[in-house]
Amino acid sequence: MGWWQVSADTLAGSRFVLSPLAETFASLRLLHGAGPAHPGERAWLDAHLPAHRARLAADPVTARLVPAALGTDWIADFLTPTPRGGESFEEEVARVRAVPPAAARDHLRTALHGPLPAALDRDDLAVRAADLLTHVWREAVRPYWARRRRVLEADVVARVAQVGRGGWATVLDALRPGTRWLGESRLQVNAHEYPPREISGAELLFVPVTPQRVGWVSWEGTDRYALVYPCAGALAGAGDRAAVPAGLAALLGAARARVLMLLGAPMSTSHLVAVTGQGLGSVGRHLRVLREAGLVERCGRAGRSVLYVRTAAGEVLAEAGHAGATSRA
Repeated sequence: MGWWQVSADTLAGSRFVLSPLAETFASLRLLHGAGPAHPGERAWLDAHLPAHRARLAADPVTARLVPAALGTDWIADFLTPTPRGGESFEEEVARVRAVPPAAARDHLRTALHGPLPAALDRDDLAVRAADLLTHVWREAVRPYWARRRRVLEADVVARVAQVGRGGWATVLDALRPGTRWLGESRLQVNAHEYPPREISGAELLFVPVTPQRVGWVSWEGTDRYALVYPCAGALAGAGDRAAVPAGLAALLGAARARVLMLLGAPMSTSHLVAVTGQGLGSVGRHLRVLREAGLVERCGRAGRSVLYVRTAAGEVLAEAGHAGATSRA
């Protein structure tokens, strides 16, 4: 397994950041693998996969570059510059475009575990990668970015609240498969057999993306490390735990039951609005009714936002709804 040695100070100083480029690269991987994790991803693929495949068919070099760069257990580093936080997509992709040709070829050899095919032994690999990422961003990510950004922000708020309630170990164990806190200042970052890395004293970033079957690590020298992970399935529209059982919908109403199911993790009113698509007034009324019934409660703040979460009674009701749905299946 691959793991990082992380001091308490480094972990305490770590932060969550959003990255339009990371979201775009994750979307490129979804287009390449064409394996949706939930109906929302299936609909997105149906809308954008034909154009993506047509573009690659018209550009055989880039069509060969994509599977080579994604590798089997290692991604060519020049496609995934470590996020810095607060950058626009254009600023991030400019760093891809600026990678020296020799470095891009070296990164591709590492991903391939061997020599480059003759068709990829060229100087424009980074430029081609940047052009493809720009195309994916403009056509398949940017039209959805406003909502995706709100979903990612909701995930960050929930994770930060979870740190406050249960400590970093509870958050790290749930980030993505292959990631967990091993104790003794060791953070397992994937299941691959790579040498450990000492990152104490570096900047450690956690970067959520919405595609559900992707994740990777990256670093910039020895100063900045990032772990990219899929945001919570419930927020991305994938999680069964956020599905609304029919019996619970009949009892509370489908919209109110949806709010209750989402509050297995702390969320603010604005994030519930973003995830559910309901209006601010409707979400506020649902929260008031659920609070008065003792099913949800305020659990703290994230900046100016009040966070809500299910109470023990709300958990019992949610679990009963799932159990009832299972027994009828």
